[in-house]
Amino acid sequence: MIYNEIHQLRSAGFTNSAIARKLKISRNRVIDYGKMTPDEFCEFILSLQNRSKKLDPYRSEIVSWLKEHPDLTGAQIFDWLEERLGVNSIAENTVRNYVNELREIYHIPKQTAERTFSAVPELPMGQQIQVDFGEKKVLTTKGTFKRLYFIGFVLAHSRFKYVEFLDRPFRASDLIHMHENAFRHFGGMSQEIVYDQDRLLMVSENSGDLIMTAEFTKYQQTRKFKVYLCRKSDPQSKGKIEQVVKYVKNNFMKNRTFDNLMEWQGDCMKWLERTGNKKVHHNIKKRPFEVHALEKQHLQKISGTYIFEKVFTSSITRDIQHDNVIRFEANRYSVPRGTYRKGAPNIAYIQTDNDYLYIRLQEHGEILAKHSLATGKGSVISDPSHRERDQTKRELLIQQIQSQLTATKTSTWFIEELTERYPRHLIDQLKVVQSVIGNYPDFVDEALEEVKRLKLMSANDLRDIAISLEIDSQKQQKKVGSINEKYKDIVAPERTTDIYLSVLRGGKNR
Repeated sequence: MIYNEIHQLRSAGFTNSAIARKLKISRNRVIDYGKMTPDEFCEFILSLQNRSKKLDPYRSEIVSWLKEHPDLTGAQIFDWLEERLGVNSIAENTVRNYVNELREIYHIPKQTAERTFSAVPELPMGQQIQVDFGEKKVLTTKGTFKRLYFIGFVLAHSRFKYVEFLDRPFRASDLIHMHENAFRHFGGMSQEIVYDQDRLLMVSENSGDLIMTAEFTKYQQTRKFKVYLCRKSDPQSKGKIEQVVKYVKNNFMKNRTFDNLMEWQGDCMKWLERTGNKKVHHNIKKRPFEVHALEKQHLQKISGTYIFEKVFTSSITRDIQHDNVIRFEANRYSVPRGTYRKGAPNIAYIQTDNDYLYIRLQEHGEILAKHSLATGKGSVISDPSHRERDQTKRELLIQQIQSQLTATKTSTWFIEELTERYPRHLIDQLKVVQSVIGNYPDFVDEALEEVKRLKLMSANDLRDIAISLEIDSQKQQKKVGSINEKYKDIVAPERTTDIYLSVLRGGKNR
């Protein structure tokens, strides 16, 4: 029966996960049965009946447990086998598979405890907005997949919706911006706003005394709306917005191709106008935009414009391509060489006016590139300075070495010789030269001259000569030291001044 139902649901277009949920079996089981032909399945069932298994001696006990408690899991039965029957030599996965087979043979479907629900009374106009987040991978025009993030708002009475997307995870500043956009879209603000537990909003529930993040606390105190935070595992508190999130994923986003964020957001607003807020809602049996026209009169008007610190209001994002360009309105604009980094987010923030395109790496950061806007399509707008190569490691090593050596002409000659003779291992040779400078600073210049005199062409020769010079120097110092040691106790005799006066007068020495 399970085999037939799986194949019937597959032919009807159900996914493996949906079939597993519907039949209350594991997804792996759906996949395995789905691959089998009818003949292969019959052979599989016969093999189960004829094959002896480790758990067969405990078959009757397991069946009785399943009949008494149909909601038992394989993990629980594994524990009961050890606790009640002392079975401890069988793997948990073996128990799980055996239990699944017994459910099939004895027709004991797994039961799950279902929560009972009751309808929530409709809220008055203007009382509540519900907010939640969603994300989904979508196909791009380049044939790759990209994860998009969105926030949804819905007026609880009229079901009038607002949705806004980002191509990166949300920050607290994004959340505040999007609240302002939603209030403008709705034409006002409700008395309270319902949220799920989210780190962008809350630091802690603190037993009912909500501790909100600093950014959101400032915003909430300015706008003066009441915050209602849903408890964990309490979807009924915000069921309306959860339906909106599913609606966006399965209606607007499904099978839609992403090119850029600006066009995607524009298409979403058209979808809201055409479908999301126009179609008759299945619960209230009315069109949300028509009910919103009445509810709008009960919303609180928002006074003034919220002041954001260092806000870059018209910023949108683009991916930095591997060839260090970003795409905007069917043209490509360059960024400095090396901006793209493998494995990094590679997101650029762009802003336009009537004449120029501005590119930043941070939303409020310094301008990375500035280009005149192209008039046509398919062009590459490049700044020549963006093509300049950064100083290579080899060039940096050469520059450091030449700055540390006093014999400039000789060092230049030596580096040129190394470049010609060791093109593939030049960096290794330069590192040896650098180590000689660091270890034998008093002898490197002399060693360099000696290398040139002997016409040697290796950094290793330079090192060996520097070592030899240091050893010779140490020997000389030791020799001088030993001579001094030999005569250190000899004291010159002292003579009186009368002797020297006598010598000067021609007298004899005494």
